[in-house]
Amino acid sequence: MQRIVVLAGGIGGARFLRGLRSAVPDAEITVVGNTGDDIHLFGLKVCPDLDTVMYTLGGGIHEEQGWGRAEETFVVKEELAAYGVGPEWFGLGDRDFATHIVRTQMISAGYPLSAVTEALCARWQPGVRLLPMTDDRVETHVLIDDPDAEGGADGKAARKAVHFQEYWVRLRASVDAHAVVPVGADSAKPAPGVLEAVAEADTVLFPPSNPVVSIGTILAVPGIREAIADAGVPVVGLSPIVGDAPVRGMADKVLAAVGVETSAAAVAAHYGSGLLDGWLVDTVDAGTVAAVEEAGIRCRAVPLLMRDEQATAEMARQALELAEEVRA
Repeated sequence: MQRIVVLAGGIGGARFLRGLRSAVPDAEITVVGNTGDDIHLFGLKVCPDLDTVMYTLGGGIHEEQGWGRAEETFVVKEELAAYGVGPEWFGLGDRDFATHIVRTQMISAGYPLSAVTEALCARWQPGVRLLPMTDDRVETHVLIDDPDAEGGADGKAARKAVHFQEYWVRLRASVDAHAVVPVGADSAKPAPGVLEAVAEADTVLFPPSNPVVSIGTILAVPGIREAIADAGVPVVGLSPIVGDAPVRGMADKVLAAVGVETSAAAVAAHYGSGLLDGWLVDTVDAGTVAAVEEAGIRCRAVPLLMRDEQATAEMARQALELAEEVRA
């Protein structure tokens, strides 16, 4: 049985996983999910990326928006707003609230996030083993200019750090990001099963998730990057950048914050040949293949738009074929 480890963020990672599961239905797939997006709201622990993977693969996702539950209602949110309780910019639905209540109760009872995630997946049956990157608290923060503060003595705008969710959801990445910091990652430990899954894998895949705040945050947990680099198996990624623009979302803003230009070749170089063995770019970026290969990463140009499950499954097959080329 083929054993595949996938590092995944939210929507892009979840949709890629659905295609991968379709492409290799007999494979044993372990997903290491980003928890840097996690946030505490209304006294509840919310894990957006883990839930997006779980709902997408379990058939409960809101397909059009790619996050949240299908057939959702927002009565609780409206009642909270009537009490003047916020934040109103983060839209938790009634069905979604149930997941966060169960998670928070279990964590309060002493269960680690990895055990809680396993329990939640028992309902959704995603067809993969979903592991959080860590059981420890890690939250990605973004440094921005403070619009409410006066400039300093040097005339420069004062800056403040905000939670990634505030930057992404409330501000819609409308202001420049000066730094992206996974707070707590440097002292976190990989969740149980993560390093073991990497050590036993035949292939490691980086789906077209955000390379800074999704996959980058997972790699920031000490031991995970090293385990992947030392595993001795092909590591293949798929570019989230097509035609020098993010396929979805605002990855260009956080790439700029870490000094990486928004291009398929630049993201490959950001991961580096010491970690990445193969890289898929979209056919519109075929001109970058030579540059990526000169950097020591095998590269192929294939269609990379996840228009439907069939197209996504073909992307997954291409990634696994490139992995076999690397292995050979």
